[in-house]
Amino acid sequence: MIINNIGETLLKEQILSQDQLEIALIEQKKQPEKLESILVKLGFVSEAVIQDIINQTLGLKNTDLSNLIADNDAISLIPKTFATRYKILPLNFDQDNNTLSVAMADIFNILVLDKLKILLGASIKIEPVLANQADISSAIDHSYGFELSIDGILHEIETDTLEFKNNDYQQPLVRLVDALLFNAVKHGASDIHLEPEQGFLRVRYRIDGVLQQIRSLHNKYWSAIVIRIKVMASLNIAETRIPQDGRFSLNFAGKTIDFRVSVHPTINGENIVLRILDHNKAIITIEELELLEPNFITLKRMVFNPQGIILITGPTGSGKTTSLYSLLQYLNTEQVSIMTLEDPVEYILGIVRQTAINEAVKLDFANGLRSILRQDPDIILLGEIRDKATAEMAFWTSMTGHKVYSTLHTNSAISAIPRLLDLGVVADVIAENMVGIVGQRLVRKLCPACKQAYSPNDEERQLLNLPKTEDIILYSAVGCEKCFQYGYKGRIALMEFLYIDNQLQELIANKAATYKIKQYAEDNGYISLAQEAKRHLRDGVTSLDEIWRVVGI
Repeated sequence: MIINNIGETLLKEQILSQDQLEIALIEQKKQPEKLESILVKLGFVSEAVIQDIINQTLGLKNTDLSNLIADNDAISLIPKTFATRYKILPLNFDQDNNTLSVAMADIFNILVLDKLKILLGASIKIEPVLANQADISSAIDHSYGFELSIDGILHEIETDTLEFKNNDYQQPLVRLVDALLFNAVKHGASDIHLEPEQGFLRVRYRIDGVLQQIRSLHNKYWSAIVIRIKVMASLNIAETRIPQDGRFSLNFAGKTIDFRVSVHPTINGENIVLRILDHNKAIITIEELELLEPNFITLKRMVFNPQGIILITGPTGSGKTTSLYSLLQYLNTEQVSIMTLEDPVEYILGIVRQTAINEAVKLDFANGLRSILRQDPDIILLGEIRDKATAEMAFWTSMTGHKVYSTLHTNSAISAIPRLLDLGVVADVIAENMVGIVGQRLVRKLCPACKQAYSPNDEERQLLNLPKTEDIILYSAVGCEKCFQYGYKGRIALMEFLYIDNQLQELIANKAATYKIKQYAEDNGYISLAQEAKRHLRDGVTSLDEIWRVVGI
């Protein structure tokens, strides 16, 4: 047991003397209490030291509760008296999985866990999270006793029931901004749009790639909201005429979330867009991409090529960077050196050396790539090919024997070839060094709890090239509590793969027309985005409206 070894560990680390340990053991015989509690009471060691020893022994890490934004749903489940008595803090309530994460100083305290189960009922699962006891006590004072819901805070402002106190968190507008941010993170939003109109403020979240209007607030709140966000992002609160960019971090349910802030002047006031960057999100594996067997084989042929360039193409927000990370994670072993140059770094990968673009010190893609080549890498991820200089550097790097992964903004995998020619890359160089191109889109998945089956009408059958006699069931979006009434929940990647074989190399080198390249690819098993979309449509994963919105048929 860990507790029995605490005394030995403290002696070994020379934190505790033999005499102090013996005194504590004598006291333990008088009162049946844990040894570490007696050591803290006697003043021989601090609680923080004991916690660190336990964490090291278990290989655990304390959850950071600083700058914590409380979850109103979680706080409402556990009374403050209960939280204070048992020194716990509800962090996050996941309604989908009916799971409540709770910060505890001792995650193995069966007594407290049993009390929680009795309080919450058998239907709610408890997920203990390790945290420092002093931090928990401070966070309890910070989280309880305040209105945390958006409606409640607005009512508080309107009725002016708040008494002035020294703590900034007592101010309702501070909590209003925090509530809007937390609500967006909980909805799985990627962006928050705060848009001033002539008489009101529109609040929209981009969820699964689509903007959804969440609230409309009176514009009297707007100036205070702008100032609060500018202060958080370290921007100039006095400047309202020019665009500004900044960033800040907040703690949601023990996880650090980064926000990139863009402020832009408009005729109705400053428009603010916040990009949400959750570094804790898991990177999906290439097996989880749910690819057809021919596409999966093609992808493996690409990534196991010893050198050359692999491009992932698609519009902004199509998941190109996430797919690149999945490929890097697949190739990430101790036998290879992987380095990246990104704007910005969105996910943290173990072993991989990641670098963020910094224009302030002239670290752009071209200069950064020159420096990376002196670091002896095997694989290089270049966040984006955006101009002639970057494109030429990427291809020159591949010619030196490196594997290069990057992204390009084009409408399809095949259209990447004329795009590279437009950027000034020589056709022979493209043909010789390009390994493969992946085209990608993200489509929303229908909510499995509320999607509704129907038989397609004649017009829909014509769009899908279905014979009138074929018996087929499609599904449409409805909306329920589990999907916040959107009808969709989560997204899936549609991907097309163009492997550059010898014949394609010849076509590219000779600057063949795009339709000829496409014809050759289709004759040799190329599966387009539209074909992939139809497969997911027939499988009931998504709807015809969603396919039409993203891909067209």
